[in-house]
Amino acid sequence: MSYCSTRDNSVSVSAAHAIARGISPDGGLYLPKSLPRLDTERLKALLDMDYRQRACDILGDFLDDFTKQEILDSVSAAYSDSFASEKITPIAKLYPGAYMLELWHGPTCAFKDLALQLLPYLLTLSAKKTIGDKTVNILVATSGDTGKAALEGFKDVAGTNILVFYPEHGVSKVQKLQMTTQAGGNVGVCGVYGNFDDAQTGVKNIFADAEMKARLEEKNAIFSSANSINWGRLAPQIVYYISAYCELVKEGEIELGANINIAVPTGNFGNILAAYYAKQMGLPIGKLICASNVNNVLTDFINTGVYDRRREFFMTSSPSMDILISSNLERLLHSLIGDDDNAVKTLMASLSRDGVYSVPGQVLEKLKADFYGGFCDEAQTAATIKNTFREYGYLCDTHTAVALKVYKDYCQSTGDKTKTVIASTASPFKFAGSILSALTGKPSADDEFAQLRTLAEISGIQPPASIMELENSIVRFERACEKDDMPRVVSEMLNL
Repeated sequence: MSYCSTRDNSVSVSAAHAIARGISPDGGLYLPKSLPRLDTERLKALLDMDYRQRACDILGDFLDDFTKQEILDSVSAAYSDSFASEKITPIAKLYPGAYMLELWHGPTCAFKDLALQLLPYLLTLSAKKTIGDKTVNILVATSGDTGKAALEGFKDVAGTNILVFYPEHGVSKVQKLQMTTQAGGNVGVCGVYGNFDDAQTGVKNIFADAEMKARLEEKNAIFSSANSINWGRLAPQIVYYISAYCELVKEGEIELGANINIAVPTGNFGNILAAYYAKQMGLPIGKLICASNVNNVLTDFINTGVYDRRREFFMTSSPSMDILISSNLERLLHSLIGDDDNAVKTLMASLSRDGVYSVPGQVLEKLKADFYGGFCDEAQTAATIKNTFREYGYLCDTHTAVALKVYKDYCQSTGDKTKTVIASTASPFKFAGSILSALTGKPSADDEFAQLRTLAEISGIQPPASIMELENSIVRFERACEKDDMPRVVSEMLNL
């Protein structure tokens, strides 16, 4: 399978090359030139497999320059006993027709673990295949969960360094502690005075910095990414949507071949894009329900065809979605406009220069055919958490609550009764203060660990051990910088 760039169709590289580099030299994102097909017979074969076997089977199509043994070894190591559920991504039936796909049973309690426990193995193998003994320096911008998942995945991995930038005042206390207490000799963490978009733009600018790349070359090193701009992050996410469909068939909830809808809380558009690719491969999916918080730039785009980041930025109780520049949307645009790389370049240049772009009417029609866009404000998020726990005994986090509210809005506005998988993206204990406030109707003055214990008492659910262990962990990284100082921070951390 060959991979091109969203901004240059003439690019043709292997999966290993795409994963090792992370981002194309032209600034575009790598994506496969064609997608493998999922027909009924293929789905039948997947039914009798467990999650790890399905991952090997599906990823084998995308990583055809890897041996079957390399993929098996990588998957087996990634999805090990560090996951609290043997099913890896268990499904909880909320009520008839609505299913919570729990993606947070990994070591950092967020959906990013499904990709970032696997990516270190894929990346180190890719580096050996394409760049020899060069050191891979991984730069990450995070809105909260990617940072810890990437740090945990890459800690002390030979031949790599990983540096994570996060919005200093834009993550939960638990998310911040997860990153700043991270163990490992090859890791670095730094806050940014700004929002996630500032951190993400800063990282992209460093990737494009010719002087920085030259200094890296002198040290026999390259930059790469663990954000979902890296195809090695996105491909493993396709697996869990296909696996969820298979589980619903096995459990007798749907017939093989029946459509499902999928609702996803999203900010950077990677998680829902993986579901879109599963649909393009042939997975029977009807509507993709794209759920945003009050930073609803994606909702407006899906409804109007105008992407406009020139708006007020809000810090919310669902910080991993506090994003106004959704990087993975570029991959979707490449598909919707017929693989026209020049059109994609023009749109991305307009976004960078003017902060806005619009797509033609026929592209908007295609977009609306696959996607429904909706958003949920802070009061609605809190109400959804409280009502869901009261009515169903199910405790969801602030991001999952956004998806659940938008899913209900979709059902009410369309009358569509198609059974729906809702991506549950994080443990509620990562956002204990917000969850407690939603359940009790008043803010908690306690510190985060007292909040965790109180939430456990109210819910009858034990907090993940990996979160409770943070109480006695030592903070290693206290640095924060202005967004314009990010290149200097990278140079100092990497001794360039």
